Amino acid sequence: MDQRDEQEFAEYFSARRDAVRRTAYLICGDWHRADDLAQNAFVALHRRWHKVRDKQALDAYVRRSLVRASIDESRRPWRREHAAEVVPESADTQEGDAVGDAVATRSALVDGLQQVPTRQRAVLVLRFLEGQSVADVAATLQCTEGTVKSQTARGLDALRDALGDTLDDLRPAG
Repeated sequence: MDQRDEQEFAEYFSARRDAVRRTAYLICGDWHRADDLAQNAFVALHRRWHKVRDKQALDAYVRRSLVRASIDESRRPWRREHAAEVVPESADTQEGDAVGDAVATRSALVDGLQQVPTRQRAVLVLRFLEGQSVADVAATLQCTEGTVKSQTARGLDALRDALGDTLDDLRPAG
């Protein structure tokens, strides 16, 4: 890569690294794995930087790399999580504490997302947290729009099941 390409990549990396890391975290639920996924996505992009024609499509390329890497990781036997015998204590939040409520809501959502199958989780993150359209998600995952819609419906059902009573607790009173 020449100096100009290196400079362009460095600027893109600096501008997007935090957003890509957050997206990776929402997909996998672990900051360490999110760092690994984001790093792998940027390494893959760096390898192909000189071949990229449409610089407007870089975000889509990185998102696709994240999703694929996450799905591949979830299939590896050493990445499967094991249930803990003792559940750690949760932090107490005061009634009406807006910051505590927001943290509890975010924590419940992330915990619920981890119980949703990987591909459905990726669809939910891309659709609702990244704000992509059905067509954009279909292009990212290289599947049909119908598949995105069915995975969204199934993922939302799985998320509702995972949240269970927590969903009622998260709704505002009144």
